[in-house]
Amino acid sequence: MAPLLAYLYLLVWISSSTVLTFCQGVQYDHPAQYRYPFIKPASSFSPDPSSSARWTRSAAVSYDYIIVGGGTAGCPLAATLSRNYTVLLLERGGTPFANPNVTLMQNFHIALADISATSASQMFISTDGVFNSRARVLGGGTCINAGFYTRASTSYIKSVGWDEKLVNESYPWIEKQIVHRPDLAPWQRTVRDSLIEVGISPFNGFTYDHIYGTKVGGTIFDRFGRRHTAAELLASANPENLHVLVHATVQKIEFDTTGKHPRAVGVIFKDEHGKKHKATLSKRSGSEIIVSSGAIGSPHLLLLSGIGPKAELKKFNIPVVLDNEFVGKGMSDNPLNTIFVPSKTPVKQSLIQTVGITKLGVYIEASSGFGQSKDSIHWDHGIASAEIGQLSTIPPKQRTHEAIHEYRRRKRNLPHEAFKGGFILEKIANPLSTGQISLINKNIDDNPSITFNYFSHPADLARCVDGIRVVEKILKAKHFAPYAQYEKDVVEKLLNLSVEANVNLIPKHTNDTKCLEQFCKDTLITIWHYHGGCHVGKVVSPDYKVLGVKGLRVIDGSTFTESPGTNPQATVMMMGRYMGVKILRERLGKAAGV
Repeated sequence: MAPLLAYLYLLVWISSSTVLTFCQGVQYDHPAQYRYPFIKPASSFSPDPSSSARWTRSAAVSYDYIIVGGGTAGCPLAATLSRNYTVLLLERGGTPFANPNVTLMQNFHIALADISATSASQMFISTDGVFNSRARVLGGGTCINAGFYTRASTSYIKSVGWDEKLVNESYPWIEKQIVHRPDLAPWQRTVRDSLIEVGISPFNGFTYDHIYGTKVGGTIFDRFGRRHTAAELLASANPENLHVLVHATVQKIEFDTTGKHPRAVGVIFKDEHGKKHKATLSKRSGSEIIVSSGAIGSPHLLLLSGIGPKAELKKFNIPVVLDNEFVGKGMSDNPLNTIFVPSKTPVKQSLIQTVGITKLGVYIEASSGFGQSKDSIHWDHGIASAEIGQLSTIPPKQRTHEAIHEYRRRKRNLPHEAFKGGFILEKIANPLSTGQISLINKNIDDNPSITFNYFSHPADLARCVDGIRVVEKILKAKHFAPYAQYEKDVVEKLLNLSVEANVNLIPKHTNDTKCLEQFCKDTLITIWHYHGGCHVGKVVSPDYKVLGVKGLRVIDGSTFTESPGTNPQATVMMMGRYMGVKILRERLGKAAGV
């Protein structure tokens, strides 16, 4: 049983002595890196006179729209706005097109385990002690997530105040380009059938819709296991109007403060060589800077640009453009707890394909088969992998470099057979616990301080317990019999294994798994559905314009008070398309032609 202690989550220790040596920090100098002619490295924006890399447009030329963040919302937004206006899209990361860690499903966990500076993911640890990741690549979270595609509920759409007709036009725009129907893996079929067996019904078949019961959803992985990301939506752009710069890190938004209200006029960004550039907005009426940097990046950039709580800004000598106490507040993350189920035989790789949408306020999902390469056991791997840096038995203050290396040395000797199996995932639907982000310095490259206050609201903990009880029933379902390795006390042993696994930096309470409240706290992890920080009515208006500022919007998941659907990527991409069309129609009327 001892080898199974190393199974559930990655512990990546941010240290030069523990940096990964596998598939790490690859600089892909390949023609496919820039799939579309309008994608260029940031240094090409205003190159040295001796350089041959020049834009067809001068860097001095202004743009109708500057979008900060080429992610899940930013890419469809840029593609849509470019149909009628000039757009500059600035992305701090590289491209996904020639990066096998992003493209191939089999490398899903490796992309998340790569903590190098050029990785598609940027790791952070919240003050709660939970490991997490941010996307740092063109295409955003669609490049590093588990690929599941499902729409928000109709009640969610109504609560947000979106135009239902336009929403129902915008989702298919995404789906026709990058979404696929999955070939259901054996593990996923077992979970599907077990969900139905334990009463998560009816079975709704394959559907994108958010409906109570069990269903199979869409995926952005095709039948060959290749990922299709939001970056591919840029193919729908007007190439004459769209310019995309990668490795372009926006450091601050610039404002004209001479009027009654500050007006956004441009941005300062640095390129891959560290050189600073300035991009400016057109003076045409309606021109805007749109921040689409995600739930961490968008409030972080507003703070560094002088929009936020006055006391916090002054603490870091940031000139106050607008005092708004709500910037960075109301952050939420959906707590996730998982149970690893060892298998008698190897399990085919699968990411989320089926989901149980319960009336208890929890969702049940599954993944399987990661980390089964005979060679991969020698490496630290990431989310949903069975091969994890296991240091939970070592108190945090004793986690020295020597202790970490000792674990890694022992891990190499673990038998390959110890890592057969899959995961059942239980996620809180709409957490009531909230936290905030706050500055630790003025460096945009560094993560701010991030707190989610998981389970601080008792209702969240109660729902987690309800969810774990559903998982217990699933483990006892007849459909799981072929996978179970134990004939007696199956659930209790699996719960104990899950507690002993190192999934976070929260002190553990092993041998106390009969207390499911404690189990929920001990095994708390994330599924990266964090949101908030720029809420509607507090930071932005219902049309996502930053309150008290002209020419500035925020369009992404930072505006959400709840994460839409079981998995938010579909709705975040839809939001980018939706708002792009809405903005064009407001400016052009019927002439918008989108």
